[in-house]
Amino acid sequence: MTSTSTFPTVLRELLRTHQAFLAYAATHVHTLDLTLPQYDIIITLGDTPGMTFKKLGEKTLITKGTLTGVISRLEDKGLVQRVASETDGRSQIVRLTATGEALYERTFPEHLVFINRIFNDYSPEDVENLESALLRLHETVTTLRSNGSGKLADETDE
Repeated sequence: MTSTSTFPTVLRELLRTHQAFLAYAATHVHTLDLTLPQYDIIITLGDTPGMTFKKLGEKTLITKGTLTGVISRLEDKGLVQRVASETDGRSQIVRLTATGEALYERTFPEHLVFINRIFNDYSPEDVENLESALLRLHETVTTLRSNGSGKLADETDE
């Protein structure tokens, strides 16, 4: 079991790595005159017939309130459109326009190359070990969150 004294260091490095990754990814995305959340929408919708706001929010991890604004800005750029769902009259489907699809097809392969540079000095085993450790951490946090085990011993339900 990990001692509580090592936890702040691990958490700090995880957060620092996340911030560094986002800043790195943003350097490429900003050359496309987009923000990271906007490009996240573009690559999530690429090669799909579109998605509901709910599904798009789940796949991108963008909150509902933020998602609406991001979609509106992408509409203003002519990259996405909202259409009524054929199966649920209350839902809207967000999908790429022809311009948005062309942007996705042109830029996504180069974005993958840009991102994959991060791992140039990693062996396949290093990448596998990193992925395994991150998956394990995610599963642990998700399990603790979903079953209420995240409460401290002295916390009580009121």
